[in-house]
Amino acid sequence: MRVPGLMVSLLSLELGLALSPPHATASDCGYLGPAERLTFTPAARTRWLAPLVRAPGPLDPLYGTVRRFLSVVQLNPFPTELVKALLNEPSSVKVDEVVRYEAGYVVCAVIAGLFLLAVPITGLCFCCCRCHRRCGGRVKTEHKAMACERGTLMAFLLLTTFVLLVGMVCAFVTNQRTHEQTGPSVQAVPETLLSLQSLVSDIPEELQTVADQFSLPQNQVLEDLDGVGERLGNLIHSQLKSKVYLVLASVHSLGQALQVSMDHLRALNATTKELQEGQQHLEPAVRDHRERLLALLQDPQCQGNCTGTLSQVHALELGADFSQVPHLDDALHRLKDVPETNFSSMVQEENSTFNNLPLLIGLQTANAVKDLKKAVSGQPEGVRMLATGFPDLKATSRWSQTLGELEECSRPYLKDVQRYETYRWIVGCVLCSMVLLVVVCNLLGLSLGTWGLSAREDPSHSEAKGEAGARFLMLSVGFSFLFAGPLILLVFATFLVGGNVQTLVCQSWKRGELYEFVDTPGNLPPSMNLSHLLGLKKNISVLLAYQQCREGAALWKVLQLNDSYDLEKHLDISQYATKMQQELKGFNVEIKDLDLLSPEARQDLEALQSSGIEKINYHDFFVQIQKPVVKTDMQQLSQDLERLVQAQGNSMLGQQLQEAAQGLRNLYHEKVVPQQNLIAKLNLNARALESAAPNLQLETTALLGNITVLRGELPVFINHIMENASRCFMTRELGYFSQYVAWVREEVTQRIATCQPLSGALDNGRVILCDMMADPWNAFWFCLGWCTFFLIPSIIFAVKTSKYFRPIRKRLSSTSSEETQLFHIPRVTSLKL
Repeated sequence: MRVPGLMVSLLSLELGLALSPPHATASDCGYLGPAERLTFTPAARTRWLAPLVRAPGPLDPLYGTVRRFLSVVQLNPFPTELVKALLNEPSSVKVDEVVRYEAGYVVCAVIAGLFLLAVPITGLCFCCCRCHRRCGGRVKTEHKAMACERGTLMAFLLLTTFVLLVGMVCAFVTNQRTHEQTGPSVQAVPETLLSLQSLVSDIPEELQTVADQFSLPQNQVLEDLDGVGERLGNLIHSQLKSKVYLVLASVHSLGQALQVSMDHLRALNATTKELQEGQQHLEPAVRDHRERLLALLQDPQCQGNCTGTLSQVHALELGADFSQVPHLDDALHRLKDVPETNFSSMVQEENSTFNNLPLLIGLQTANAVKDLKKAVSGQPEGVRMLATGFPDLKATSRWSQTLGELEECSRPYLKDVQRYETYRWIVGCVLCSMVLLVVVCNLLGLSLGTWGLSAREDPSHSEAKGEAGARFLMLSVGFSFLFAGPLILLVFATFLVGGNVQTLVCQSWKRGELYEFVDTPGNLPPSMNLSHLLGLKKNISVLLAYQQCREGAALWKVLQLNDSYDLEKHLDISQYATKMQQELKGFNVEIKDLDLLSPEARQDLEALQSSGIEKINYHDFFVQIQKPVVKTDMQQLSQDLERLVQAQGNSMLGQQLQEAAQGLRNLYHEKVVPQQNLIAKLNLNARALESAAPNLQLETTALLGNITVLRGELPVFINHIMENASRCFMTRELGYFSQYVAWVREEVTQRIATCQPLSGALDNGRVILCDMMADPWNAFWFCLGWCTFFLIPSIIFAVKTSKYFRPIRKRLSSTSSEETQLFHIPRVTSLKL
């Protein structure tokens, strides 16, 4: 039952070796385990310039009204050619072109000039007229429509005063709003410059941070290299164990079969010799017994069935002749001392050697791993030069220094701006106070005049209140003539500055016309060309750059640095990978200690193979075994002799037959039975060898051949495993560097130096200049101009109304022509103008 099982295992081994070519499989990559996902620290610093937004307020309608008024004043589009000439050749700018563009402001200047001339001259004339008591007197005669006229004039004066009051309040508010927003606006300038400086100065540091994180894949690879030899050994062990274990099991089984066969062969030889020796001792004894019985049975005095018994005695001779069996000395000589090897111990030792393969390979690859670690510890030239090779690094340093100096230099100027703004605010407050003084005089004049009129019908009431009201109105007229000149000068000066800022800068900025002007080639002088200042090879669109920056794009995309900086060249690690591959070739593994079959065991099997035990003629053994030891049944013959003793009449003959029967029986037990036992043993050993010897030879031949093939293929097989495992290792480790390259590519092109602060600075600059400064500034001069021009109707209505507040010289007491005054007592007026 053992032999078929051994044959099956050997056939499986041969089939496995035939169907498994010595090449590595895809499972070789599994020894590395799943690849890690590297987590890189973001190098790009979070930059976000907080947008400035003017909160909605009650002055927004006023701001909108002023902007609409300015859009009516300035109907011309953005003066591209005029600004171009001004920037490139200031001397070529013609005055008529400037006047033509500023036509609306020129008209306003003419109006302001006329106002500035007409109002003081009119005031001077009025003053002279008053000195001669010709203007602004009193109503001489009371008439029917006087009350209506007086009421109308008072209503218009009150309405004009209200308009002046509203304008004055708005002027105060906008003047204060301009003053309040100047401080935050001025403070935002250095903050914006510092933000831009940080954006520019941080680029080299961020690039260096990106380059420094090359250590992450390096450390991961170095970590994977720790124990890689043992992992390779485990991989080789797992790939080979099915074949090696099968071979060793076959060796162990064949060793056991060899031992059993040798035991049978030795037992067969020993039994044969014992049988031959026993046959030598048995043959004389049988012959002596046969001769003696022949003599006794042929005696004439023999009675009974002596003749029948005599035929049995004639057959009393040896049947099996073991001298005719094949000699085993030659086979035993060839198999002398076989097996010399303890196959169980040998297989156990080979198993131990094979199971220690990971440790052995780890020791063999230690130097190669050390060299590979040394190669991995280096840094590619491109990655090392990533920061220093970045384009415009000098320009970046220059811009950072320039922005820093600009921020430092701007602080004194910004302080001056705040100081001058304080002066402007004081002047604005003084002029608003002038308008307030006119308003107060108008209100006091109206109040006292109205009080005087209500008490005029009372004869005992004096005319002092009405006269006082008239004098306050005339005081208002005097202040109006006096303040009109400074007011119109301030209004026009602020209007000219603020209006041009709104129409020329803010409006064009909001519409994007400024960006289009900058983007148009030739509009800016070469010294102001942004691409030239940044050292770029290609001109960039400022409008597109602004839009991209608002979306959070990086400078790489905005400045199109891919045309001036080959990022892929710096991220090329092919030479680095080639060096790693060269070091991986040093992973050579030899398994000389794994013999699978020791020399002594091979000698045993080769001795068995050449012993010829399968050629022994076991049939000759079986021929003799099938023969009886003695042809006659000695026990039956003894019984017949005993029966024949009883039939004898001669006691002497009977005694001799009795002794012969007993001797024959003793011979049977002493000689024949042991021979029969030896024959049974001989039969067992002969049959075992007959069935085992041919298969044993086939097994031995197959095993030796398979071991020879396997030992020859093991180095090739291991080399293929090592090549594939090295390829897997290289692919895995380069995957870490690929992660780094992809991260660097994304970090540099999409995250580093996000230019949102640039667009934020532009947006905040527009908000500061236009929303926080220009709008309240323009609203201030608009309200102040509003008040200034309404001084004219205030003067007219005040002069007209004051007449009705003074005492009337001739009063009409009745409407009937028949009624006359019997007595007229002239009233002495105490106040005359």
